[in-house]
Amino acid sequence: MTIQIFDPKVHDLGGFQVRRLLPQLRARHVGPFVFFDHMGPAQFAPGRGVDVRPHPHIGLATVTYLFRGAMEHRDSLGNVQTIRPGDVNWMTAGRGIVHSERSPVAERAAGDALHGIQTWVALPQNAEEVEPDFHHHPASSLPRFTSDDANLTLIAGSSFGQTSPVATFSKMFYLAAEVPAGGAMVLPAEHVERGVYATDAPLLMDGIELAPMHIAVLPSGKDVEIRAAAAARAMIFGGDPIDGERHLYWNFVSSSRERIERAKSDWRAMRFGTVPGDAEFIPLPDY
Repeated sequence: MTIQIFDPKVHDLGGFQVRRLLPQLRARHVGPFVFFDHMGPAQFAPGRGVDVRPHPHIGLATVTYLFRGAMEHRDSLGNVQTIRPGDVNWMTAGRGIVHSERSPVAERAAGDALHGIQTWVALPQNAEEVEPDFHHHPASSLPRFTSDDANLTLIAGSSFGQTSPVATFSKMFYLAAEVPAGGAMVLPAEHVERGVYATDAPLLMDGIELAPMHIAVLPSGKDVEIRAAAAARAMIFGGDPIDGERHLYWNFVSSSRERIERAKSDWRAMRFGTVPGDAEFIPLPDY
């Protein structure tokens, strides 16, 4: 297998763009990562901001990581948490949870920016129905280290001999990398499946160019050099292959089509629960 490069699918969410990198037809997942969204960058006028109304999830963990701006998370467990750049919000949906994501009141009034990454991590089959949970990890709690010329932050999992405090359900890794102009790093072959996302500047991987806002899936069993002509930020992620294919419908992920259908029925009937302090909701889409 050679390095595979994929284009983003761009969605306009009214005031800001989201680039979807996973899933792809030829790359349904990379390790346990089944969904990868690049949000922004966007700048909102005073009084405007992000308003993702309450919606449900099953069978996955959502992972939010921001470069700029702030978002307030609320969920049906009663958690209320503002996430800021460098922090990690890890929400385990398991058998079912509802959450919303909105610009905090103060940031909305002033006119805030938004720039970040949201991923979905599929839970292994023996954990798909675990109790829902939510954990916030401040930036100061995450391992930060250098490798070759790169400055690395380990968001989740284990890599380069480091382990993040973010609890995961499978062998995986998720890194934020900053490579200076003319710098390089070597990504070791310690994980079976690996992906690289060029956030804001081109990268060279073993001499193959990865354009900004594109994703590369790397071959297994081989160290790969990542080089940057200009200062660049990259998100690097992957892990062991997931234990069987996953079905994705809207915000639901499951190894069982029947479980997806039950989740759809439960959301229509409002059996998921509600988010305290946030009475709105997103109806089940008609597709």
